[in-house]
Amino acid sequence: MGNPKAFLTVPRKEAGYRPIHDRIHDFGEVEQTLNTRDRQEQASRCMDCGVPFCHWACPLGNKDPEWNDALYRGEWEQAYKLLKKTNPFPEFTGRICPALCEKACVLYLTTGEAVTNRENEAAITERAFLEGYVTIEHPERNGKRVAVIGSGPAGLAAAQALNYMGYEVTVFEKNEAAGGLLRYGIPNFKLNKKIIDRRIEVMKQESVEFKYNCSVSSAAISSQLSATFDAVIIATGTPTARDLNIPGRDLKGVHLALELLSQQNRVLAGMEFSKDERITAKGKDVLVIGGGDTGSDCIGTAHRQGAKSVTQIEIMPKPPVGHNPATPWPNWPVILKTTSSHEEGCTRRWNINTLEFLGEKGHVTGVRVQPIDWKPNPAGGRPLMVEAGEPEIIKAELVLLAMGFLKPEHPEYPDNVFLCGDAASGASLVVRAIASGLQTAARVNSFLESVGSK
Repeated sequence: MGNPKAFLTVPRKEAGYRPIHDRIHDFGEVEQTLNTRDRQEQASRCMDCGVPFCHWACPLGNKDPEWNDALYRGEWEQAYKLLKKTNPFPEFTGRICPALCEKACVLYLTTGEAVTNRENEAAITERAFLEGYVTIEHPERNGKRVAVIGSGPAGLAAAQALNYMGYEVTVFEKNEAAGGLLRYGIPNFKLNKKIIDRRIEVMKQESVEFKYNCSVSSAAISSQLSATFDAVIIATGTPTARDLNIPGRDLKGVHLALELLSQQNRVLAGMEFSKDERITAKGKDVLVIGGGDTGSDCIGTAHRQGAKSVTQIEIMPKPPVGHNPATPWPNWPVILKTTSSHEEGCTRRWNINTLEFLGEKGHVTGVRVQPIDWKPNPAGGRPLMVEAGEPEIIKAELVLLAMGFLKPEHPEYPDNVFLCGDAASGASLVVRAIASGLQTAARVNSFLESVGSK
């Protein structure tokens, strides 16, 4: 801790976003970066707490005080080495993690201004790639083979960890490129796909094998892969989105959020779609149903496609601003989140229930909704929904359903098959998926070592 008083004298400074009038015309990353001096000064704000709650809050157990101190002292390579010990892909989490560590930061809990851990993490990793601190490793092989089904953050983390342990790892991916949710669910304006390509190239040079356009069934895993490989990891995420089966659901123009997001990312990658296949918000009134991050991503995408207007509705109440006494520490603070996409222009409404999709000539033209409220359930559990106003119609030529994902169900597999990430837990954060990948790799290693010792 080079500057023990920095947290008293240096205010939190974020890099911020590109100007709205500039960023809504392209899909480039919206987040800017600080200069080297400011970044190191931000790292100096870390107090190296006696009990650093950031360690506890981070699913990966990142040692933020250690690499923040190295960053403050200008020891960028050392900062990266410390970061890499716990996080295999800091270039991903440094861009899209909600920074659980920052909500646990003592500075946040006392002043509301946490250390800029997420931005520091991204800056360290970009310097590492720029200056060659990211090196290619060639571990000694142990003669055993592991298959990983799915190349999202969990699958990639498991594959990399097992590769470093000496296993020959083959990753099977149903799509045309690796990344899973990172590539097909997160817009380029939050995560440029070259960042994924760069990491995949490193893994390939380290001998991880990737097989694309390979859709593997549960039956094939149980009968073929589990017999061919010493172990199999299923990291297929949560492929089934939560739908809204109400009247008019079959109208054209009503889509699941990932249908829009994945197609737009493929378009940016050079793939072509016919006019009938193309999902676009250009010149349309857009309604996003769902108030989470996926809904926000739809808003930003709609703006860049040239939407006429964007409205987002959420069935739950509006969270408080800044502080929520109902979710005190150590709970995650449920407070109002305004993203870069919201800043670009969006009508946001809460406590709205969707009743019916309306249309003409087979295409959606509006959505009938109703204000509602929530009251305590006498029997306990989920509160009860009650009507709080008359139904109304929201005009919309494009409706995007962003209401989360269903936890997948799996058959019983042989003992050498392991579930990993969202495929095991249901939809969660990228950082938790990476942590699950590392944990699953350790379980596979223990299992194969125990089998080999018998």
